[in-house]
Amino acid sequence: RKPLIVAGYALASVARPLIAIAQTTSQVLVIRFADRVGKGVRGAPRDALLAASTPVELRGRAFGFHRAADHAGAVAGPLIAMACLGWLAMPVRHVFWVAAIPGALAVLVALFWVREPVATAGPPAAMLTSHESTAVAMPAGFARVMLPIAIFTLGNSTDAFLILRANQLGVSVTLIPLLWVVLHVVKSAASTPGGALSDRVGRKPLIIGGWLLYAMVYAGFAFANAPWHAWALFAVYGVVFGLSEGTEKALIADLVPASVRGRAFGWYHATIGLAALPASVVFGAIWDRYGASTAFTMGAGLAVLASLALTSAPVAARAK
Repeated sequence: RKPLIVAGYALASVARPLIAIAQTTSQVLVIRFADRVGKGVRGAPRDALLAASTPVELRGRAFGFHRAADHAGAVAGPLIAMACLGWLAMPVRHVFWVAAIPGALAVLVALFWVREPVATAGPPAAMLTSHESTAVAMPAGFARVMLPIAIFTLGNSTDAFLILRANQLGVSVTLIPLLWVVLHVVKSAASTPGGALSDRVGRKPLIIGGWLLYAMVYAGFAFANAPWHAWALFAVYGVVFGLSEGTEKALIADLVPASVRGRAFGWYHATIGLAALPASVVFGAIWDRYGASTAFTMGAGLAVLASLALTSAPVAARAK
């Protein structure tokens, strides 16, 4: 798993600064595509390695802490960029070269500090007997859980629509970066406690609670009519991720044995990726045709539907 993790971070770290020398939009698109390929390569093995490196009873806290660190970076990065642009009067292209520094540090940390536990992966499929192959097949409960996750993602369009809605409500363009910082501060603060809580009360209650809170936030955006509504809703929206984001990954790790956990996380990330594109396309089309309120109401309804589907899904005991 470690070689894939290092390769994924390295690809993204090499590609992203190249925006500094890009001359056309198509070049930027290719660079961003390479960046996202790097994320896809590293995501599933990283999550599988995190599960293998963590005691079962602390799995939710570990995934929550990972998400907290990720969101903390999402706060620090834009603030550093703003400092480079404002205080240092640095050209925009130079800021992308500065971004190469944390990217290189991430690769070095993954390469020299990350340790892969012995025997985290199972034997190659060709070496398994038919009985052993059956034993490491995906449990039926995994598919039953992936269905509600897919339904929820279909209603979870890009957060760019939230920014557009906030601007509609009267939040000025100059304050949008601060609004984004508030969102990620709340995400970072809520993720570790949310994951730890799932270790004590169970994964399903936390995920269902987060999805229902998401439905309420989207309903709030549908009927909001003042700038302060946007600020309040963005803050509560951050709590949604604290309750559900790390907890979902801990649930995936609970459902499958270690020998197929990488594959399981691959399916998890693929499902979210495949559902995210139509989610945003449909949301935008409904917004254009019927208005923002209808689009956000649809998102809220899909979150409620996903919560009901997850309620009926069986969750087995935690796999080690």
